[in-house]
Amino acid sequence: MTLNLCVLTPNRIVWDSEVKKIILSTNIGQTGVLPNHAPIATVVDIRILRIHLNDQWLTMALMAGFARIGNNEITVLVNDAEKHSDIDPQEAQQTLEIAEAALIKAEGNRQTIEANLALRRARTRVEAINAIS
Repeated sequence: MTLNLCVLTPNRIVWDSEVKKIILSTNIGQTGVLPNHAPIATVVDIRILRIHLNDQWLTMALMAGFARIGNNEITVLVNDAEKHSDIDPQEAQQTLEIAEAALIKAEGNRQTIEANLALRRARTRVEAINAIS
C-alpha cells in the first residue's frame, strides 16, 4: 500500500507521486506517516521532509507551510521547497556562511529575526543534501 504525496508551492508542483512513507517536520516535532494514517492537518516547519520511495530515502527542504493528511493522501503547501537533487551543495554552503555572518552583524530585533530566518532556511538546505550523503 502507498500514499500519494503532493508538495506544492505558490508557483509550482514540486512533487506529485506515490511514496511508501514520509517523515514530516511539524511545529511540534517529526511525524511519521504510513498508509492509513489518521487524518490530520498540521503546520510544517522549516526543516527537511524525508520521503521513502523504492527502498531508498530522499529528502526535500521545506520552507514552512501546512500539511493535510487523510485517505492515504498527503498534501503539503509550503512557501518554497527544493528536492535535494536540485540543491547545489557549494551554493548552499556559501548561503549558510553568509547567513551566519549576517546574524552576527544583525542590529535590532528586526534584523535579528530576519537573519535567524535566513539561517534556518540555509541550514535546512544543507541538511537536505547531507541527509542523503
